[in-house]
Amino acid sequence: VDFVSIGSNDLTQYLLAVDRNNARGTNLYNTFHPAVIQALCDIAEAAHEASLPVSLCGELGSDPMATLLLIGMGFNAISMNSASLLKIKWVVRGYSKTHCRQILYKVKTLKTSSAIRKYLENELIEGGFGGLIRAGKD
Repeated sequence: VDFVSIGSNDLTQYLLAVDRNNARGTNLYNTFHPAVIQALCDIAEAAHEASLPVSLCGELGSDPMATLLLIGMGFNAISMNSASLLKIKWVVRGYSKTHCRQILYKVKTLKTSSAIRKYLENELIEGGFGGLIRAGKD
């Protein structure tokens, strides 16, 4: 293969065995589930070991909290809707790859989706990007 591209919506849906379009299971569909994050890490690492570029498409690419993790994992490209481009670009410019790796290492020690989400929210708030996830926060 020449490259690796991950569809975050499908990866999450299949890994967690939850149909994201079924209203009864929407509370189970969680892109910040530790298993999803570990799978993304494993795929990115395997791509890098094979000297292949790795990219991501899907809703996860539009999430500022996920951006921190994706940079830390070493993703080469992230596809997103045009409405999210400026906020994600702002986050990319605001964090070094080294800092994102530190964030990723910490996230990988957390055991629940809610703990991961809370940690990432706090990171963005402390970095001055809270307005991207909560209206009125710096």
